Amino acid sequence: MDIRTASLADRPDLADPMWAMDDSWAEFTQYDPVAWSLMGRIAKDFPDYVLVAVDEREQVVARAFSVPFALAAEGRGELPDGGWDQVMLWAFSDLRHRREPDTVSAIEVAVAPRAQGRGLSGRMLRALRDNARAHGFTRVVAPVRPNAKHQEPATPIEEYAHRTRDDGLPYDPWLRVHVREGGVIERVAPVSMTVSGTLAQWRAWTGLPFDREGLVEVPGALVPVHCVPERGYAVYVEPNVWVRHAL
Repeated sequence: MDIRTASLADRPDLADPMWAMDDSWAEFTQYDPVAWSLMGRIAKDFPDYVLVAVDEREQVVARAFSVPFALAAEGRGELPDGGWDQVMLWAFSDLRHRREPDTVSAIEVAVAPRAQGRGLSGRMLRALRDNARAHGFTRVVAPVRPNAKHQEPATPIEEYAHRTRDDGLPYDPWLRVHVREGGVIERVAPVSMTVSGTLAQWRAWTGLPFDREGLVEVPGALVPVHCVPERGYAVYVEPNVWVRHAL
Protein backbone atom coordinates (compact mmCIF):
# COMPACT_ATOMS: atom_id res chain seq x y z
CA MET A 1 0.00 0.00 0.00
CA ASP A 2 1.41 3.35 -1.09
CA ILE A 3 0.74 5.76 1.80
CA ARG A 4 1.21 9.52 1.85
CA THR A 5 0.77 11.64 4.97
CA ALA A 6 -0.02 15.35 5.21
CA SER A 7 -1.22 17.78 7.84
CA LEU A 8 -4.75 19.08 7.69
CA ALA A 9 -3.25 22.56 7.33
CA ASP A 10 -1.65 21.45 4.06
CA ARG A 11 -4.61 19.34 2.91
CA PRO A 12 -7.82 20.97 4.22
CA ASP A 13 -9.71 19.09 1.53
CA LEU A 14 -9.17 15.90 3.55
CA ALA A 15 -11.17 17.13 6.56
CA ASP A 16 -14.52 15.63 5.54
CA PRO A 17 -13.15 12.25 4.41
CA MET A 18 -11.03 12.14 7.56
CA TRP A 19 -14.11 12.44 9.75
CA ALA A 20 -15.96 9.93 7.57
CA MET A 21 -13.24 7.29 8.00
CA ASP A 22 -14.36 4.17 9.85
CA ASP A 23 -12.55 3.53 13.12
CA SER A 24 -12.56 0.98 15.93
CA TRP A 25 -13.79 3.14 18.82
CA ALA A 26 -16.60 1.64 20.90
CA GLU A 27 -19.76 3.74 20.61
CA PHE A 28 -19.89 4.74 24.28
CA THR A 29 -16.46 6.42 24.07
CA GLN A 30 -17.95 9.06 21.79
CA TYR A 31 -19.91 10.45 24.73
CA ASP A 32 -17.02 11.60 26.87
CA PRO A 33 -18.08 15.27 27.28
CA VAL A 34 -14.57 16.69 26.79
CA ALA A 35 -14.08 14.77 23.56
CA TRP A 36 -17.59 15.66 22.43
CA SER A 37 -16.81 19.34 22.92
CA LEU A 38 -13.20 19.56 21.75
CA MET A 39 -12.24 16.85 19.25
CA GLY A 40 -13.87 18.70 16.38
CA ARG A 41 -12.15 21.92 17.40
CA ILE A 42 -8.70 20.32 17.20
CA ALA A 43 -9.06 20.06 13.43
CA LYS A 44 -10.16 23.70 13.25
CA ASP A 45 -7.78 25.30 15.77
CA PHE A 46 -4.72 23.04 15.46
CA PRO A 47 -4.71 21.85 11.82
CA ASP A 48 -0.90 21.78 11.77
CA TYR A 49 -1.07 19.03 14.40
CA VAL A 50 -3.63 16.83 12.65
CA LEU A 51 -2.13 14.32 10.23
CA VAL A 52 -4.05 12.39 7.60
CA ALA A 53 -2.79 9.39 5.63
CA VAL A 54 -4.18 8.51 2.21
CA ASP A 55 -3.57 5.55 -0.05
CA GLU A 56 -2.85 5.52 -3.79
CA ARG A 57 -6.54 6.18 -4.50
CA GLU A 58 -6.59 9.21 -2.19
CA GLN A 59 -8.74 7.30 0.28
CA VAL A 60 -8.14 8.20 3.94
CA VAL A 61 -6.72 5.18 5.77
CA ALA A 62 -5.45 6.75 9.04
CA ARG A 63 -5.43 9.92 11.10
CA ALA A 64 -3.36 11.25 14.00
CA PHE A 65 -4.50 14.07 16.27
CA SER A 66 -2.20 15.99 18.60
CA VAL A 67 -2.23 19.29 20.47
CA PRO A 68 0.50 21.65 21.70
CA PHE A 69 0.29 22.74 25.34
CA ALA A 70 2.35 24.28 28.14
CA LEU A 71 3.35 21.49 30.51
CA ALA A 72 5.62 23.88 32.44
CA ALA A 73 2.83 26.40 33.09
CA GLU A 74 2.14 27.39 36.68
CA GLY A 75 0.28 24.67 38.56
CA ARG A 76 1.29 21.94 36.12
CA GLY A 77 4.74 20.44 35.59
CA GLU A 78 3.66 16.81 35.85
CA LEU A 79 1.60 14.75 33.47
CA PRO A 80 -1.93 14.87 34.87
CA ASP A 81 -4.05 12.15 36.43
CA GLY A 82 -6.78 13.43 34.12
CA GLY A 83 -4.85 12.21 31.10
CA TRP A 84 -6.63 12.55 27.76
CA ASP A 85 -9.38 14.87 28.98
CA GLN A 86 -7.08 17.12 30.99
CA VAL A 87 -4.46 17.63 28.29
CA MET A 88 -7.14 18.71 25.81
CA LEU A 89 -8.51 21.20 28.33
CA TRP A 90 -5.00 22.54 28.95
CA ALA A 91 -4.30 22.91 25.22
CA PHE A 92 -7.42 24.97 24.58
CA SER A 93 -6.90 27.03 27.72
CA ASP A 94 -3.35 27.79 26.54
CA LEU A 95 -4.63 28.76 23.11
CA ARG A 96 -7.21 31.10 24.62
CA HIS A 97 -4.70 32.71 27.02
CA ARG A 98 -1.87 32.75 24.47
CA ARG A 99 0.49 30.69 26.59
CA GLU A 100 3.58 29.49 24.77
CA PRO A 101 3.40 25.69 24.41
CA ASP A 102 6.42 23.54 25.25
CA THR A 103 5.07 20.03 24.65
CA VAL A 104 2.93 18.18 22.13
CA SER A 105 0.47 15.54 23.30
CA ALA A 106 -0.86 12.82 21.08
CA ILE A 107 -4.64 12.63 21.30
CA GLU A 108 -5.63 9.92 18.84
CA VAL A 109 -4.05 7.60 16.31
CA ALA A 110 -6.74 5.76 14.39
CA VAL A 111 -6.40 3.38 11.46
CA ALA A 112 -9.32 2.39 9.23
CA PRO A 113 -10.25 -1.27 9.86
CA ARG A 114 -9.53 -2.22 6.25
CA ALA A 115 -5.95 -0.94 6.60
CA GLN A 116 -5.13 -2.45 10.00
CA GLY A 117 -2.39 -5.02 10.43
CA ARG A 118 0.04 -3.23 8.10
CA GLY A 119 2.07 -1.22 10.61
CA LEU A 120 0.17 2.02 9.98
CA SER A 121 -0.25 2.85 13.66
CA GLY A 122 3.53 2.92 14.14
CA ARG A 123 3.97 4.91 10.96
CA MET A 124 1.43 7.51 12.12
CA LEU A 125 3.12 7.72 15.52
CA ARG A 126 6.47 8.38 13.79
CA ALA A 127 4.81 11.02 11.62
CA LEU A 128 3.30 12.66 14.71
CA ARG A 129 6.73 12.76 16.38
CA ASP A 130 8.38 14.13 13.22
CA ASN A 131 5.69 16.78 12.93
CA ALA A 132 6.23 17.93 16.53
CA ARG A 133 9.98 18.09 15.93
CA ALA A 134 9.44 20.12 12.74
CA HIS A 135 7.46 22.64 14.82
CA GLY A 136 10.37 23.06 17.22
CA PHE A 137 9.30 20.80 20.08
CA THR A 138 11.64 18.46 21.91
CA ARG A 139 9.10 16.16 23.53
CA VAL A 140 5.86 14.38 22.79
CA VAL A 141 3.67 12.77 25.41
CA ALA A 142 0.78 10.41 24.92
CA PRO A 143 -2.08 9.32 27.20
CA VAL A 144 -2.07 5.86 25.66
CA ARG A 145 -5.23 3.75 25.59
CA PRO A 146 -3.78 0.20 25.76
CA ASN A 147 -5.56 -1.55 22.93
CA ALA A 148 -5.68 -5.06 24.42
CA LYS A 149 -6.65 -4.03 27.96
CA HIS A 150 -10.35 -4.52 27.13
CA GLN A 151 -9.66 -8.27 27.05
CA GLU A 152 -9.04 -8.24 30.82
CA PRO A 153 -11.04 -5.36 32.31
CA ALA A 154 -10.65 -6.61 35.89
CA THR A 155 -6.85 -6.38 35.83
CA PRO A 156 -5.56 -3.26 37.65
CA ILE A 157 -4.13 -0.78 35.15
CA GLU A 158 -0.87 -0.40 37.10
CA GLU A 159 -0.23 -4.12 36.78
CA TYR A 160 -1.22 -4.21 33.12
CA ALA A 161 0.75 -1.11 32.10
CA HIS A 162 4.03 -2.51 33.39
CA ARG A 163 3.60 -6.10 32.24
CA THR A 164 6.29 -7.17 29.79
CA ARG A 165 7.03 -10.04 27.46
CA ASP A 166 10.13 -12.22 27.64
CA ASP A 167 11.96 -9.75 25.39
CA GLY A 168 11.35 -6.90 27.86
CA LEU A 169 8.88 -5.04 25.66
CA PRO A 170 5.38 -4.19 26.92
CA TYR A 171 2.77 -6.93 26.79
CA ASP A 172 0.19 -4.56 25.30
CA PRO A 173 0.56 -4.11 21.51
CA TRP A 174 -0.03 -0.34 21.41
CA LEU A 175 2.24 0.34 24.36
CA ARG A 176 4.80 -1.85 22.60
CA VAL A 177 4.62 0.31 19.47
CA HIS A 178 5.31 3.41 21.57
CA VAL A 179 8.28 1.85 23.35
CA ARG A 180 9.74 0.59 20.08
CA GLU A 181 9.55 4.16 18.81
CA GLY A 182 11.54 5.40 21.79
CA GLY A 183 8.75 6.12 24.26
CA VAL A 184 9.10 5.57 28.00
CA ILE A 185 6.15 4.55 30.16
CA GLU A 186 5.95 7.21 32.85
CA ARG A 187 2.80 6.75 34.91
CA VAL A 188 -0.86 5.86 34.88
CA ALA A 189 -3.58 8.46 34.28
CA PRO A 190 -6.37 6.93 36.43
CA VAL A 191 -9.17 9.26 35.28
CA SER A 192 -8.28 9.87 31.65
CA MET A 193 -11.82 9.67 30.26
CA THR A 194 -15.22 9.71 31.98
CA VAL A 195 -18.50 8.71 30.36
CA SER A 196 -21.69 8.96 32.38
CA GLY A 197 -25.18 8.28 31.15
CA THR A 198 -28.63 7.08 32.01
CA LEU A 199 -29.34 3.37 32.02
CA ALA A 200 -31.30 3.84 28.80
CA GLN A 201 -28.28 5.44 27.16
CA TRP A 202 -25.94 2.65 28.24
CA ARG A 203 -28.41 0.07 26.94
CA ALA A 204 -28.50 1.85 23.59
CA TRP A 205 -24.70 2.17 23.43
CA THR A 206 -23.94 -1.43 24.40
CA GLY A 207 -27.02 -3.63 23.97
CA LEU A 208 -26.60 -4.78 27.58
CA PRO A 209 -29.45 -4.73 30.16
CA PHE A 210 -27.81 -2.52 32.81
CA ASP A 211 -30.38 -3.66 35.36
CA ARG A 212 -28.18 -4.78 38.26
CA GLU A 213 -26.15 -2.88 40.84
CA GLY A 214 -22.40 -3.16 40.51
CA LEU A 215 -19.68 -3.50 37.91
CA VAL A 216 -20.60 -4.33 34.32
CA GLU A 217 -18.05 -5.56 31.80
CA VAL A 218 -18.70 -3.86 28.47
CA PRO A 219 -17.13 -4.84 25.13
CA GLY A 220 -14.39 -2.35 24.31
CA ALA A 221 -14.15 -0.96 27.85
CA LEU A 222 -10.77 -1.09 29.59
CA VAL A 223 -12.37 -1.35 33.03
CA PRO A 224 -15.90 -2.26 34.18
CA VAL A 225 -18.70 0.30 34.15
CA HIS A 226 -20.26 1.15 37.53
CA CYS A 227 -24.03 0.67 37.31
CA VAL A 228 -26.40 2.19 39.90
CA PRO A 229 -29.96 1.21 38.88
CA GLU A 230 -31.70 2.73 41.91
CA ARG A 231 -30.35 6.14 40.84
CA GLY A 232 -30.78 5.56 37.13
CA TYR A 233 -27.21 6.02 35.91
CA ALA A 234 -23.95 4.25 35.10
CA VAL A 235 -20.43 5.70 34.95
CA TYR A 236 -17.28 4.60 33.16
CA VAL A 237 -13.93 6.01 34.32
CA GLU A 238 -11.14 4.95 31.97
CA PRO A 239 -7.47 4.83 32.94
CA ASN A 240 -4.77 5.45 30.35
CA VAL A 241 -0.98 5.21 30.47
CA TRP A 242 1.28 8.23 30.04
CA VAL A 243 4.19 7.64 27.67
CA ARG A 244 6.89 10.25 27.12
CA HIS A 245 8.89 10.58 23.90
CA ALA A 246 12.07 12.66 23.77
CA LEU A 247 12.69 14.04 20.28
